[in-house]
Amino acid sequence: MLLGTALDAMLGDPARGHPVALFGSAASRTEARFWADSRPRGVLFVAATVGPVLAAGAYLQRLPRPGGVGTALTVAVTAAATWTVLGGASLGAEAAAIARLLEAGDLAEARLRLPALCGRDLDGLDAEGIARAVVESVAENTCDAVVAPLAWGAACGLPGLLGHRAVNTLDAMIGHHSPRYERFGWAAARLDDLAAFGPARLTALLAIAAAPAAGGSARRGLRVLRRDGGKHPSPNAGRCEAAFAGVLGVRLGGANVYGGRTEVRGTLGDGPPPGPRDIRRAVLLSRLIGVMSAVLAAVLAALFAARAGGRR
Repeated sequence: MLLGTALDAMLGDPARGHPVALFGSAASRTEARFWADSRPRGVLFVAATVGPVLAAGAYLQRLPRPGGVGTALTVAVTAAATWTVLGGASLGAEAAAIARLLEAGDLAEARLRLPALCGRDLDGLDAEGIARAVVESVAENTCDAVVAPLAWGAACGLPGLLGHRAVNTLDAMIGHHSPRYERFGWAAARLDDLAAFGPARLTALLAIAAAPAAGGSARRGLRVLRRDGGKHPSPNAGRCEAAFAGVLGVRLGGANVYGGRTEVRGTLGDGPPPGPRDIRRAVLLSRLIGVMSAVLAAVLAALFAARAGGRR
């Protein structure tokens, strides 16, 4: 997992043929066969798409690999799976690119790049709104694209790595409020909430721990997390965003527009709205969390493996 994390930091996501994108395309085709305005059909769809991914991970993990060649193959497969499911490098690169555009005053181009990070309506978004959207996306996706897959990898190995990414991808595709997905996407959204419950809180605690290295305040981060973490409609994103807001000393939350529908969310933090400099600080904080979570996941995975070996 450490090697896979390093590969993500060096290579990022490929422009074409990414396995996650291929999974998304396959899931879209499968959705056409399963869709109905029904929660049970949504449950069946999640089972039909996530089940094979879990089975593939379990199969690869249980293949007999005797000797040194087998060990090398295990390392290679796990590293490749880790690189596949992580998105920390691409997250930071997209956020930094928008920060540069805002610093240059190119608001139109910054708007065009924002959909790579979040799905808000672009019309009417000013520089302040774009910066807030980017910082909130960095906070939430540090959990979804870095901490959560590593945590599940440490706990469950390849099925955890691949299965979490499949669940999170489905949530991004169908787990939102809309006439089409309000019922059909319910299972994907709830399963993603469950999968991210622990990792989101770990992300918040790691943000607080990394605060001094990012030029932030750990004490303020803890205070804002405890006070504002539950104000967000998501049981998980609010914890990450509140911790980032407190550590960075900015104010997040407020009104967001999705598909013409306005959602008013709680205010997180006490500071001013974020600007381009705060985006860069959020990216640094996210990268520090990524390093810390990778080391923690590797240590936990080694302890779990040693304990399993002792039982055998």
